[in-house]
Amino acid sequence: MVNSPDALPGLMSQVLEALQGRRKVALYGEMGAGKTTFVRAFCQYLGVEGNPSSPTYSLVNEYAYTAQDGSTALFHHLDLYRLKNTREALDIGIEELLDDPWYCFIEWPELVEELLGEDVVRMRLEMVGEEERVLWVGGLYQD
Repeated sequence: MVNSPDALPGLMSQVLEALQGRRKVALYGEMGAGKTTFVRAFCQYLGVEGNPSSPTYSLVNEYAYTAQDGSTALFHHLDLYRLKNTREALDIGIEELLDDPWYCFIEWPELVEELLGEDVVRMRLEMVGEEERVLWVGGLYQD
């Protein structure tokens, strides 16, 4: 249970452990569940500079951070809410983003479910109160 957005940074090491080295994440949850807030906290944990924002209108945001080995790494944040069909997702390059070595978090992934492989981690943010959320990772509850 996450009681406020301020509690998210403390949860990120557990999230990273739950990913088990995988870097593709499908983020499910209703409007206002905190998907973008979650992505922002994960980016902050990685060391992304600045304040990542929702890609609702740009569809794809890309951020850079310094990996543990000192190299530059990328983080892709997609918001598919405005797309009408899988073809539009293909047009923005989702296959390439799912195939590259970088982190890729996808909000509203229902439209492209058939493109998501077994290695994509499914996470769900569920609202249980005004600020309280439950995070489900691949069917597992993350406290």
